[in-house]
Amino acid sequence: MQIVETSNEGLKRAYTVTIAAADIASRVEGEITKIAPQVRMPGFRPGKVPANLVRKMHGPALHQEALQTTIREAMDKLVADHKLRPAMNPDVALAQGYEEGKDAELTVSLEVLPEITLPSLDGLKLEKLVVPVEESQVDEQIERIASGQKSFTDAEDGAAAKDGDQLIIDFLGKVDGVAFDGGAAEDQALEIGAGRFIPGFEEQLVGAKKGDEKVITVTFPEDYPAENLKGKEATFDITVKAVKNPGDFVANDDFAKMLGLESIEQLRGLLKGQLEQETGGLTRTAMKRALLDQLAAGHDFAVPPSMVEAEFAQIWQQLEQEAGNEENPEEALKEIEAEKDDYRKIAERRVRLGLLLSEIGQANGVVVTAQEMEMLIRQAAQQYREQDRQRFVEYVRAEPMVAAQLRAPLYEEKVVDFLFDKAEVTEREVTREELQAAIEADENGAAPAKAEPKKKAPAKKKAASDEAPAEAAGEGEDKPAKKAPAKKKAAAEEAPAEAVAEGEEKPAAKKRAPAKKKAEEA
Repeated sequence: MQIVETSNEGLKRAYTVTIAAADIASRVEGEITKIAPQVRMPGFRPGKVPANLVRKMHGPALHQEALQTTIREAMDKLVADHKLRPAMNPDVALAQGYEEGKDAELTVSLEVLPEITLPSLDGLKLEKLVVPVEESQVDEQIERIASGQKSFTDAEDGAAAKDGDQLIIDFLGKVDGVAFDGGAAEDQALEIGAGRFIPGFEEQLVGAKKGDEKVITVTFPEDYPAENLKGKEATFDITVKAVKNPGDFVANDDFAKMLGLESIEQLRGLLKGQLEQETGGLTRTAMKRALLDQLAAGHDFAVPPSMVEAEFAQIWQQLEQEAGNEENPEEALKEIEAEKDDYRKIAERRVRLGLLLSEIGQANGVVVTAQEMEMLIRQAAQQYREQDRQRFVEYVRAEPMVAAQLRAPLYEEKVVDFLFDKAEVTEREVTREELQAAIEADENGAAPAKAEPKKKAPAKKKAASDEAPAEAAGEGEDKPAKKAPAKKKAAAEEAPAEAVAEGEEKPAAKKRAPAKKKAEEA
């Protein structure tokens, strides 16, 4: 095998590789010898088929397999002999006109990872913005839970409904005097002040009494989901069948036991822990962004263009999808198109951060354990049908690149945790509003280290987050980072990309009639 370097410019390399015909033929002969004992052919005893007949039957397939195997081995030798660290899979082309019996001439082009000078971790300083959880916040959470557990009892005869009371009503909706589909219900529960019906509906029932018959007029919102009712004025014939008062709520052990807990203190502890976890996530986001900004500000090494293009393609694909979901897709696409160069800079920053985190992690022994990797694979398999999960597991185990993409987000977090441990961290108490404002200021480009867009586009969301790209090599490979508010392109820069599906809010009441708000019918 002969290897000749033909180009060495920046991070790009090119080679010609010549594989002797004799080497390929020798491998084919070895395969024929190996399979001959298993070949069956009429007129010959098992294992006695002559080699020339085996070659005639299976020669082309064996030659193709031998050629591919030899090329793979040649690439491994090329990488090892020249101490290369490929950024992406090399581009390998077999010379035109090749046929069996000739030397195989290959042209190989690839990009290599840059040499990275690791930053000194001495003097790394970070500020941790901490939001203390107040008891009043816990009280609010308990009241919120209680509002979903409300019980109502019949009011005294003749009692007028007030805010917070529940009415049991029949109603019939009409537009221009004609009843419309879905505009009628019987024995519908309605809590005055809950805001679950369209604006003006509940308010007009304040003061209603059992047995009252009323006609109210409301206007459907312009964003109402039913096209035939958007912005339309409608009347509702209403019969009040019952007025109910809410039961008294007491935050005590009995209430906690109704929720399956032992005591109100246990409930308070759980709620406080949830609040601390939530604000802790925001604290980590702000601290992580500050860390990445420091790393980005201190490094400007060249990055492989192919990795940048792959990362940019991932960002752009998601931005286009999100723009397609906007109210005005064409306008959203125009806005992101105007800032295409900015997004390319973001992709470059993400790749650079990914490579840097990878080098830091590898140099300091950060690893994702086999047990952690197995857990990641099993979790990812849950998105598939039960009968397909094992096939997915086997696929990931057989495909190193797929496994690396699964491993990347966890590896990134472990490297970040390592850097947090090495940093000098000072804490400062802030309110939740101040913490959120700090995060949003960072998203809007307050940090000068970021590749900053000129204006926001409605389609710009966390997709463009730039902590570290999925293509970052080795353990440091990086996926889009944690949930970031869907606001501006600068949000594209703060975390290596982990797309997290945002949960949809479910309604508190049943989907009964168009009189209810859009959120009610989600």
